[in-house]
Amino acid sequence: MPGPAGSTGTTRPPGPTRSTGSATSTGRGPRTWGDRALAWAFLLPSLAVFALFIGYPLGRTLYLSTHGNDLFGAPSRYVGLRHYTDLLASAEFHKTLVTTLLFVLLTVLPGVFGALGLVLLLESRVRGVRWLRSAFALPFAFSVASASVVFSVFFNPAIGVLNGLLSQLGTGPVGWLTDQRYALLSVSAATVWLNLGYNVLVLSAGVGSIPQETVEAARLDGATGWRMARSITVPLLGPHLFFLIVVSTVNALQSFGQIHVLTLGGPDGATRTLVYSVYEKAFAYGSSDFGTASAQAVVLLVVVLACTGVQFGVLERKVHYA
Repeated sequence: MPGPAGSTGTTRPPGPTRSTGSATSTGRGPRTWGDRALAWAFLLPSLAVFALFIGYPLGRTLYLSTHGNDLFGAPSRYVGLRHYTDLLASAEFHKTLVTTLLFVLLTVLPGVFGALGLVLLLESRVRGVRWLRSAFALPFAFSVASASVVFSVFFNPAIGVLNGLLSQLGTGPVGWLTDQRYALLSVSAATVWLNLGYNVLVLSAGVGSIPQETVEAARLDGATGWRMARSITVPLLGPHLFFLIVVSTVNALQSFGQIHVLTLGGPDGATRTLVYSVYEKAFAYGSSDFGTASAQAVVLLVVVLACTGVQFGVLERKVHYA
């Protein structure tokens, strides 16, 4: 039959209908219960490990921080936030918190930027640079305990190498680990040395990842030496420096081994950090004040989160990702 006026007499096939379902729009069939079960089966091992080693200890710490304990350390009664209020009113805790922050400053900044200076020096064309790279990477192979024992001999007031050099200069011996003026500096110096190898390795890998085209273009523009480092190398190492600052801060806040071997938190609490204070309250010298120790552990967690949050909020904005 002829169609209406202007019609060719044929019926136009309908176009493809727009589907609102996910099967047509994504090209995949709808997810079934079997797919969801398979996904959870892959996730369950990781979730179980997370719950066992992170979730349960964190929950237990929060529980103990709100309970008192008996002579054997078992939780006895609910005390609410009393442990936290006692910490805020404690002059000893304030000193411990200040010591912790000073320890972070004395280890993170020299450790990261000292490693940066060494890497820039190692990248220069000097004789024996391969041996120097191996030498500066050696601290990464030492354990905290063994290196701390070596430093305890190094700082020894009677037979230590450092005081031996001072005696040759006509200066009296210094109590590097027994004098409150030098104890924290000495432990910080040992910590910087312990972290130096790792920092050098990370920054050396960062320098090796810089595109050679960028370096050659800068050299053609006349950039050499300090100008090359300031304008090309250091800006392109921004992600690596940011990573090291965050990791070094967390490691400094959790440092324990070198403090325990070198000073036991002394003299007179001059090297007592939050981590070591938690150990003293809960385990050292027969102490079993798990409530106060747990409250300090929670405060330490808050400090770690606050420091990393500030670093991500402030420093990451200045990092250039190529």
